[in-house]
Amino acid sequence: MATAITAIPQQPGRLTVDFEDISMLRDIKKAISMVRGVTKVSVPRRKKLTGYEQARLDVEQGRICKYDSLNDFIKEIENEPLWQ
Repeated sequence: MATAITAIPQQPGRLTVDFEDISMLRDIKKAISMVRGVTKVSVPRRKKLTGYEQARLDVEQGRICKYDSLNDFIKEIENEPLWQ
């Protein structure tokens, strides 16, 4: 009786890493790519928000300023230094 040997193709493994400090992204990608057996390191692109979505997010996260009048806003802008 003959025995058939079937090769099962290996599937690549995936790893998801979440971190808070986005400034570390380049270093983390570099470190992971240096691990033996890693063939590809990619970062999914964030969905680009519309102007409306960004404005809603700004309001939700408290990145807004309120003024009693347009003149109050103009006075504050005039008093702000151009470069800090």
